[in-house]
Amino acid sequence: MNGNSVTVFVVDDEPSVLKSVSRLLRAAGYNVRECPSPTEFLAQHDHGLPGCVILDLSMPHLSGLEVQTALAAEGERSVIFITGHGDVPSSVKAMKAGAADFLMKPFDDADLLRAVRSAVDSDLRRRAARAERSGIEQLLESLTPREHEVLMHVVSGRINKQIAADLGTVEKTIKVHRARIMEKMKVGSVAELTRLCERAGLG
Repeated sequence: MNGNSVTVFVVDDEPSVLKSVSRLLRAAGYNVRECPSPTEFLAQHDHGLPGCVILDLSMPHLSGLEVQTALAAEGERSVIFITGHGDVPSSVKAMKAGAADFLMKPFDDADLLRAVRSAVDSDLRRRAARAERSGIEQLLESLTPREHEVLMHVVSGRINKQIAADLGTVEKTIKVHRARIMEKMKVGSVAELTRLCERAGLG
C-alpha cells in the first residue's frame, strides 16, 4: 500500500507547524488531514481510515495525552507525539499508553518521515491481522455446534477413533464431520486448520 492509500492526521495548535508538517507529508505522497483543535479532530476523526496521527502534546482544552486516551477508546491508532515542551514523565506516559514515537521540536524532517512510515506500517499490519481474524471467525460461524465440537477435538490432536469415543458416536460419523469442517474452513490439512484456529484465538 502506498502513501496515497493512507491518511496522516496532523493535530497542532501552532499554524506554522501544522502547515510545514502537512507540506512535508504531502510531498512524501501521503493524504493529510490538518486540524488545529484537538476537540475538532476527535469530532471528525475517522478510525476506519488506515494511517496514523501526529499529535502535539501541549494544546488548549485537551492535552495530547487526553486525545490519545480518547482515540484508544475507539480502538488502536498509531500516534506520534511532537512537542516543544516535552519532559521525560510525559514521554514515558505517552509511550506506555502505546505511542508509536515521541519527537522534540524542532525535529528533523527525515526523523518525522521515518516515524510516520513505521507508524503506518504498524497500523496496516494490525488492520490486516484484524481482517484475517474476522474472515476466520466468519468461517467458524458456518459450523454447526457439533462440527465446532469435533473441530476442537481435531485441533487438540485427537484422532477420529478417540473423538468418536469422547463424543459417544461412531468413527464414520466423525469422518463425515471432519470432511465438512475442512470444506467449510477452506483448508486441505489439519495443520492448516490448526493454524487458522490459533489465529482466531482457539486451540
